[in-house]
Amino acid sequence: MEDSYVIVGGKPLKGEIKVSGAKNIALKVIIAALLFDGKVVLKNIPKIKDVEDLIELLVNIGALAKFVDTNIVEIDRNGIKTNKIDLLHASKIRASYLLFAPLLHLFQKAQIPNPGGCRLGARSIDRTIVGMKSLGVSLSYDSETGYYESSLEKKPEGNFKFTKPSHTGTELMIMLAVFAGGTVIIENAAQEPEIDDLIKFLNEGGAKISRNLSTITIEGVDSLKQTESFSISGDKIEGATFATLAIATRGEVIISNLPKNYLFSFNEKLIKAGAGVEDLADGQWRYFYKDMIGVDIETAPYPGFVTDWQPLFAVLMTQATGKSEIHERIFENRFSYVSELRKLGAKIEFIEKNIENPNDFYHFNYDSTKQYNQIIEVTGPQSLHGGVLEVSDLRAGATLAIAALIANGQSYVKGVDHIDRGYENFSEKVIKIGGDIKRI
Repeated sequence: MEDSYVIVGGKPLKGEIKVSGAKNIALKVIIAALLFDGKVVLKNIPKIKDVEDLIELLVNIGALAKFVDTNIVEIDRNGIKTNKIDLLHASKIRASYLLFAPLLHLFQKAQIPNPGGCRLGARSIDRTIVGMKSLGVSLSYDSETGYYESSLEKKPEGNFKFTKPSHTGTELMIMLAVFAGGTVIIENAAQEPEIDDLIKFLNEGGAKISRNLSTITIEGVDSLKQTESFSISGDKIEGATFATLAIATRGEVIISNLPKNYLFSFNEKLIKAGAGVEDLADGQWRYFYKDMIGVDIETAPYPGFVTDWQPLFAVLMTQATGKSEIHERIFENRFSYVSELRKLGAKIEFIEKNIENPNDFYHFNYDSTKQYNQIIEVTGPQSLHGGVLEVSDLRAGATLAIAALIANGQSYVKGVDHIDRGYENFSEKVIKIGGDIKRI
């Protein structure tokens, strides 16, 4: 039972939680720090497995990268000795392909493996590859080695419009264009607030980047240098996780360190369901139980209901009255948790609907010859019982831990190293608000 949680659920959780820095900002600014001359200091960086793996990867290529204090990381690209990323290190983390930008700027050539991370379906980077080529990057993929071979002979130039928004793709295009030989315009860019943190970080170092909704304009500069340390924003996924935990266990939690716009669409659905949501101002939120009714959601790029929230909402809806439909539009294979929730007594069924123009409706590379399960129907309220659960990916892991904390009796959650990838001190924070959880 190594690397498992033993959880005794069935009691309300109450208290206060300060969320950690956002994983999806931390990884990007650490890589973007390699675009800077000299040392870069980053604050509020969560000490999670994905960050530790990325730091190990950077040290492997010769960079200085280390935690120098609690949640403070120093990065210095001086010493990077190779433009090839090790296959094993890169396989651990999907964000590794963002290294195209600093390595192409440093060496004019880069060898990057196909990205790793959670296996949530066909997470192709084809759209991003098209974007890189539009700025002058030459690229080819060797299916035998699993590596992309790339080169950039002159300063990037050109414009690009994404056919469908890509969060990480937008960030890579920004990093590539920061040293452009003129002005680069990126259209239909992703609008996630985490991207604004990246833009702010680069601009504080001397970049010239502006955004108007889904259009980003980059005026090329010659170099970047940090003058003051940079602190990243809180994690909206962790915030939603503890909000769900409070409401689903019939408790009450005050969550801090979350800007208002980060949770807008999540809070909107909670309020529609009847759950207790109160804005306490200055990044503080109060979440508490009230009788809920089932509501439907469709995942969508920000400012819509983001895909990382849907597993949380599914377990929450097991405690609401009526039926709820959850339609996953961003990724395929995002319902790995369903069979595990059923072990605890959850009533969840896959359903089908006729979708006109599925190629346009879904954001993954839709294949009309394949069978997809993209919609579930949750029936509640349901009294959950204990069980033995297996975690298959990061967000499913947090969802299953929440389910076990709702359930009456004892549960075992196996494979919790997945949770370590994105949550800092998860079990300690649960214990702080009264949860009975122990790692074994």
